[in-house]
Amino acid sequence: MIRVGLARTEPSYGATLIPYGPGKGFPELLPLLGDAAAVGPPSSAYAAVRAALHGLGLDAGRFGSPDWNPLGALVGRGKRVVLKPNFIRHWNPRENATVQSVITHGTIVRAIADYAFLAVGSEGSVAIAEAPQQDCDFDRIRKMVGLDALTQFYKETLGRELEVIDLRREAVVFRDGIIVERRPLPGDPAGYRMVDLVTRSFFHGSGLDSKRFRGADYDPAVTTSSHAGVRNAYLLSETVLSADLVVNLPKLKTHKKTGVTLALKNLVGINGDKNWLPHHCVGSITEGGDEFPDARLIDRLRSHATEFARPLLRRGIGLGLFQLARRVENATRGDAFIRSGNWYGNRTTWRMCLDLNRCLYYSDARGLHLTAPEPVRTVLTVMDGIVAGDGEGPLAPNDVPLGVVLAATDPVALDLVAVRLMGFDARRIPKVWEAIVDTGPRITSVRDSTDVVVGEVLAATFDVRERSLDEIRSNQVFVPHPGWRGHIEDAECPRDASRYPAGERG
Repeated sequence: MIRVGLARTEPSYGATLIPYGPGKGFPELLPLLGDAAAVGPPSSAYAAVRAALHGLGLDAGRFGSPDWNPLGALVGRGKRVVLKPNFIRHWNPRENATVQSVITHGTIVRAIADYAFLAVGSEGSVAIAEAPQQDCDFDRIRKMVGLDALTQFYKETLGRELEVIDLRREAVVFRDGIIVERRPLPGDPAGYRMVDLVTRSFFHGSGLDSKRFRGADYDPAVTTSSHAGVRNAYLLSETVLSADLVVNLPKLKTHKKTGVTLALKNLVGINGDKNWLPHHCVGSITEGGDEFPDARLIDRLRSHATEFARPLLRRGIGLGLFQLARRVENATRGDAFIRSGNWYGNRTTWRMCLDLNRCLYYSDARGLHLTAPEPVRTVLTVMDGIVAGDGEGPLAPNDVPLGVVLAATDPVALDLVAVRLMGFDARRIPKVWEAIVDTGPRITSVRDSTDVVVGEVLAATFDVRERSLDEIRSNQVFVPHPGWRGHIEDAECPRDASRYPAGERG
């Protein structure tokens, strides 16, 4: 059986203050933190992380004792742990919503960092590494998540360094959806590694035309050349690939291109150049693309205009004109129409996501091991669903006070549980379902829903109950992204019609 820890707690981060300590002297933390463990108010969010690790069954026999060391079951002393949060962007443009539904909260990062330092001991090291969206202000992220205060805390309390690494090589400024400024960044101090899956890629045999691939920037040649012929290459962080344990810290929310974000999608942030990542195929379905669902004239014209603009924007020509065009489009069409593969018919992004997982699970400091009988790397995922996000995720979600933290070493098993909590049908989400049915180098042990057992824990009491996947339900049924509505929902879950625009599924 594949186990997932599910902690249920208060649906808010409470009154915890940076640097987000437990506010309680849990016995296993006293040798590490001493009196600092009990400073500040008790944190229900921190306790939920602890409960999720307990529900997962890590070091189960010693839970509650000073010797409990949950991450020590996955990594030894003197080793290196890299934490990969979701810091995609430093703001949420949605009215009446917060950035809490967009990024991993600092409490989740702090709790896992504590247990990582406990596991690796004084001889080991811990780092936070992330490649957020191009226009993310990472200095703002550091402040709102409390990363600088956290690094200072570890330096003063433990005499240890917590590295914080922005993996991007470039940051940009958008105005009206157009890049108007670029700024080079130092990137990963350990460098980057090109990983080519060749015929073991999820793109191999897909029938998709790599010449139609479009990525995160204006130059399609970067994207298409990375996936030409049998080549399916990605430029990945060496800090991540050389780690002894990677802890994936995603956010539970919807996504415009893959339906949901969750564990599998969060690995987009281990890239050094996101333009190597295919996000959609240009054109309509009838033209061999997946940019939009049909061949309506307005969508065809928009697609042709975008392709015309790409080489000009790459050279910085006509920025003002294209900004004006975007303003006119937003004023006349709004922001909810399907574009750039933001819909359930996207056949590209889910393949890219699963490729990245295959790269990580079969790569280590020695290289790529696709002929290995099983993954050569352990990745622990701890998902922040205390305040989750629905609707126009991943950048502009509505806040959903869900009150859960999930933990697993199998990303697909964890995503299956999260999807049920959202009221969606995993069989209608290719990113999740295709990972189960695929016969290539596997990133999951799940073959059927009966393979998954859930250790459900009330964080207030740490009592564990064994649940089947079919028993998992939520009273917070999520609204999908507009491009996925009516195509992802579990038919057995009742919908709140008031949360859907008129004429959409209720």
